[in-house]
This record gives sequence, structure tokens and C-alpha cells, in this order.
Amino acid sequence: MPPGNGRPKLSEKGLLTPDNCVVTLIDHQPQMLFGVANFDRQAIINNVVALSKATRVFDVPVILSTVETQAFSGNLWPQVQAVFPGHTPIERSSMNSWDDANFVAAVKKTGRKKIVLAGLWTETCVALPTVQAIHDGYEVYVVEDCCGDVSQLAHDNAMKRVIQAGAKPVTSLSVMLEWQRDWALRDTYDAVMDIVKTHCGAYGVGVEYAYTMVHGAPATKLPDYVPAAAPTAHT
Repeated sequence: MPPGNGRPKLSEKGLLTPDNCVVTLIDHQPQMLFGVANFDRQAIINNVVALSKATRVFDVPVILSTVETQAFSGNLWPQVQAVFPGHTPIERSSMNSWDDANFVAAVKKTGRKKIVLAGLWTETCVALPTVQAIHDGYEVYVVEDCCGDVSQLAHDNAMKRVIQAGAKPVTSLSVMLEWQRDWALRDTYDAVMDIVKTHCGAYGVGVEYAYTMVHGAPATKLPDYVPAAAPTAHT
């Protein structure tokens, strides 16, 4: 039977589907990104936005959470907030989101036992809730290319720790393709290809080339660039 959104229900057998998981985006804030030294920071933003857009395409529930916004970390990245207009992040004081009752309640409310989890930094915002969520009976998939840390050692040790605890490492692209699964599912095909062309580097360029040069499709038309207006002078 198709789910309520009309898409056919995908087989699970250990895989993610749009109907069996919840995505948590934790502490994607300026101050946390400043400290990342093991991975290209612009790439992290790109990957988080790609994952965020994919959740909208496949109607996957998303929980946004931030820590000490006003006192230290700054607002959720505007690139992510723009994907979820009107969605207010759960604000915390705890480094470990699983210590926050509102966050855990939001996860439980979805009724889903698979968590696709991304956050900054890997050793705190990712590792701590992952270990505890697994302890509480959840299955956690850590989106590694949406995470980063103060050093490669810190990131690597955190990933080893969560994998030893039972987490599954994935990437933003692998999650989206696991949700799509079948190119014959046309309801989401065009939206997925748009994300690929916008955010997936060489893969996206290859898709654009194949569309235009092999299949004769028109070139992708992006919104015209309009430079930001200069601020109005105060009189």
C-alpha cells in the first residue's frame, strides 16, 4: 500500500525509507563551524543544505536544534533556515541534545525508531546523542559529510566511537538516493535531480551534461542574479 503521500512504499530490509526515519540537524551554527578544522567548511554547508532539501522532497520529519544561540553559538545557518521557513529550532543549553527533554520528546513524537543524525561537532553534538539514543533503542545513521570537528583525530575518534556503539555512517547523497531508490518514481525524480545538479559537484555537472548534450534537453535555468542593494543612507 502507498503511504499517505501517494508514493509507493519502499522495501526496508535494513534500509532507510522516507517513511521509517526522522532527520535531526544539530548545532549547525556559525561558532560551531568556526572550530571545524578537518573538513572543508563550505562543503559542510553545501551537504547540510542538500540533506535539508531532500527531507522536503520526501516529506521526512526534521528536528532542528541549536545550542546557546544568543550567548555563544549564533543563529542556525540562514541557508538551512531558508529550507524550513517557520520551523523554530529547539534551543538547548546542553552540549548533548539527548539530555534535553524537548529534543527527545520531539524525536519520540515522530514515532520513528531510525534517526538520521547530523551535527557539529562530531565528538560532542553527534557522538553523545548517538550513543545514548542507541542505548534507548534507536537505530542511528550518522551523516558524516554534514559533520566536522576541531581536528581530524577528534572526528575520527568520534566516528569510531559511534560505529562501535552501533551507528551506521552515511552521507547526504547516500541518504537521498536511498530514499529515491528507483528512478522510475517520477514524483520525486525531478526534485532529486535538481538537488544533484545544485549540490553534488561532478555528479551534478555530469547530469547537466547528459541532459543537454546527450538527450537534447534545455540547459538548466537558474534564477537571475540580483546584486544586493546598498543600504539606504540615514538622514
